[in-house]
Amino acid sequence: MAGLASLVLADARFPGGGHVHSGGLEEAVARDLVSDVPSLGAFLRGRLRTAGRVAAAFAAAAVTLAQAPGAGPGRAPAGVAWDVLDAALDARTPSAAQRDASRAQGKASLRAARAAWPSPLLDTLVAVHPRPHHPLLLGAVIGHAGESPAAAARCAGYLAVSGPASAAVRLLGLDPFAVNSALVALDAELDAIVHEAAALAAGPVDELPAPGAPVLDLMAESHVRHHRERVRLFAS
Repeated sequence: MAGLASLVLADARFPGGGHVHSGGLEEAVARDLVSDVPSLGAFLRGRLRTAGRVAAAFAAAAVTLAQAPGAGPGRAPAGVAWDVLDAALDARTPSAAQRDASRAQGKASLRAARAAWPSPLLDTLVAVHPRPHHPLLLGAVIGHAGESPAAAARCAGYLAVSGPASAAVRLLGLDPFAVNSALVALDAELDAIVHEAAALAAGPVDELPAPGAPVLDLMAESHVRHHRERVRLFAS
């Protein structure tokens, strides 16, 4: 059962800077790949099956690490195991722009996380990289709060699609009720991703999923280039 931490982290009001990221939707809209609710639904489904699946798996694995005996600060060499997760997530994110977006959200969420859930565990995570990947930060906080890997996976998977869905309303002026319905339609696929992530959370890092999303990767790189050339609404 989900606790309060995973609910707060998934809330759009959480002050973690998620509102400045569209998850690639702004570039897709600029290229007329997404223009209405049906095409938005397809975009969200593809993002959930790729970036969302990876984020969910790593958030769940981070919970297992945060709750493992000997993994806490002062009981194990700081950053050893977090190093492995951080490097493995880097390897599953071939786009430099997507890696930067993940770390930007992780860093932006860190301050709010420290205020709400102060723990030396966050120091351990930041010792690996001052800008932690967002899924690892989610997993560390949710694990520290005593919630399950499944709760972290659901939070990370939901955030992978809720941000672009919200961005669609701002970019395209779509009916927010219809957009919300498109988001809810992903319920069964999100459940499947959560189940997989929870089952793999305690296993070898090499067995965590690594689905490719070349189009999303290319659009992320293109968005960064265009963002430098002219003002865009979202950072990613």
